[in-house]
Amino acid sequence: MLRQSPTSPLLSLPGAVPAEGRDEGVAAHYGDLFREQRALAAGDGMVDLSHRGVVTVTGDDRLGWLHLLLTQAVSDLPPGHATDALVLSANGHIEHALYLVDDGETVWAHVEPGTQESLIGYLESMKFFYRVEVADRTDDIAVVHLPAGSIADVPDGVAVRETSHGRDLFLPRGDLAAYADAHGPRAGILAYEALRVEAHRPRLGFETDHRTIPHEIGLIGSAVHLQKGCYRGQETVARVHNLGKPPRRLVFLHLDGSEVHLPPPGTPVRLKADGEEGRQLGFVTTSVRHHELGPIALALVKRNVPVDAELLAGTTAAAQEVVVEA
Repeated sequence: MLRQSPTSPLLSLPGAVPAEGRDEGVAAHYGDLFREQRALAAGDGMVDLSHRGVVTVTGDDRLGWLHLLLTQAVSDLPPGHATDALVLSANGHIEHALYLVDDGETVWAHVEPGTQESLIGYLESMKFFYRVEVADRTDDIAVVHLPAGSIADVPDGVAVRETSHGRDLFLPRGDLAAYADAHGPRAGILAYEALRVEAHRPRLGFETDHRTIPHEIGLIGSAVHLQKGCYRGQETVARVHNLGKPPRRLVFLHLDGSEVHLPPPGTPVRLKADGEEGRQLGFVTTSVRHHELGPIALALVKRNVPVDAELLAGTTAAAQEVVVEA
């Protein structure tokens, strides 16, 4: 069972509606989902991601050691340079996703809620003679997201991951409520997820299952460096890249806006021409309502599904956009 992070103090704010499932512990929204999305898209406000796990690695060997374990090249990672990385199984399946930055003394990483203990267990088993210390900082550090274009200040001494879609702050958990008061408007996790789906960014445990390999969801390059080896699962990565294609691919779906309900994760995806009883070709991974695009989703489908095929997500008509080439 996944360990829950501490419940966010922002859930006590007026209008806060608790999120459910994997995002339990933070607000789904604060009363106006589309207003919150528009604020984020405009570079305003902040998102409470304090339910995410936080792991740090310190010690003189931290970057060289992580370079041997992760799919990303981090041995020469400059201070302040954000990157994404994966831990794979021996068969190349994705087990962990890390969103990390090194501040010159410490590698800071946030991970999916509740997965930090398993990740730390793996890292601890691989320490051997390396001069590294691994710590679970989830109880005392809260992740806060500022959207791209935000002019909000960053407190002194706080580690920051800056990417094309915004900045992730590793904020002392005791400072979370005061920081939120000073940097509104606040946006819930549903607004953050809507923009994530719009940007085609996969999420561990949502766009992945026990057999997902990085190629299927478009992580080659962004989280997997093809010019390095030595990490667990590297043989599968190289073989699929050089000799074949992945069995599935991630797609972006525009859903029929006349439907009242969104197709939940796991909803079968079929060819529209074959109807609701046709052969299942994949499944919905995340579905959201977007302030401009309407209902949209990500889905995993078989690689040989024609890219121009009209699909059904359950009973909902869906037009696909390519995320990963067939």
